[in-house]
Amino acid sequence: MSGVRHPLDNPALGSLTGPHAHFAERHGRVLRYPVDVSPWLALPDEPDAGDWADLAALVGPGEEMGLPAFDGGIPDGWEVTFSLDGVQLVDDGLAAAPEPEAVRLGPADVPEMLDLVERTRPGPFLPRTVELGTYLGIRRNGTLIAMAGERLHPPGWTEISAVCTHPDFRGEGLATRLTLAVAHGIRARGETPFLHAAAENTTAIRLYEAMGFRLRRRTRFVGARVPEPLGDRETSGVA
Repeated sequence: MSGVRHPLDNPALGSLTGPHAHFAERHGRVLRYPVDVSPWLALPDEPDAGDWADLAALVGPGEEMGLPAFDGGIPDGWEVTFSLDGVQLVDDGLAAAPEPEAVRLGPADVPEMLDLVERTRPGPFLPRTVELGTYLGIRRNGTLIAMAGERLHPPGWTEISAVCTHPDFRGEGLATRLTLAVAHGIRARGETPFLHAAAENTTAIRLYEAMGFRLRRRTRFVGARVPEPLGDRETSGVA
């Protein structure tokens, strides 16, 4: 059955053909972010064999690619490197508000942000991820101890991502406060916050639902390695 899909059904495609089009690297109908910005690629809603060939050409043989909120199948011959069940949650009454303790983070803060991500593992964060949108942090005695920011940006929507708190400062509600502060900025632009979480992370999902997010759909995050082409040694015996 055909019809207009919701922007969040293929959020990477909506981002890279919309507000994040200036980041887009393209081959045919396949788009991706620069590899130091985000690991995510975008396929058309109904990819065909030609699109997968274009993806392989864009990424390169033997290289890994990632698809967010992806519900399709991976072609035969591709090595699936990860498949993570996830949930997509949308704003359904967040008490969004500024956070007085929050500071805006930028390129100069990236080394500290990468260190915090390494300690907490909130999801992909790379040297230029900070360019995707607003990132807010909380510092104590000059040290970055918590942060949250914006990632995918389909028209009318912005994803909240990289929500994390240093282990020594958990239990103070810092992640909640920063999430609501980022949501406040998103709403101020006339857009709606959303986010993704691992389906197995039930503690985080309960927290997000208590904040005012609601489940929109279940989905998957998938990674796969592009097949290596047949080498000369494998074809040399063919007449």
